[in-house]
Amino acid sequence: MSSASKRSEGAAEKLGGKIKGGIGRLVGNERMQVEGAVNEAKGRAKQEAAKAVERGKGKVEEATGALKNRVGAVLGNGKMQVTGKARELKGQARQAVNRAERRSER
Repeated sequence: MSSASKRSEGAAEKLGGKIKGGIGRLVGNERMQVEGAVNEAKGRAKQEAAKAVERGKGKVEEATGALKNRVGAVLGNGKMQVTGKARELKGQARQAVNRAERRSER
């Protein structure tokens, strides 16, 4: 299962938990409220795990790009430098997009 699908699955579970918890509050069912909160937390955890995987991939991409850039500079190969820098920036962007969710965003 890809990180994107795990992230989507987590979002769906989180939303389902919010809905279940809201219905539980509406009808006064404590058990339903607790189950909703648990599902919401599980969904959030799945999303964060998928983001962590993507951040790791971004870090590897950034490092290999930086290496290729440096090797290109040593060899005087401009094309290698440019493709290395592009990969390095792509890795940084991948990490930025998948930063951990802040508590205030919950």
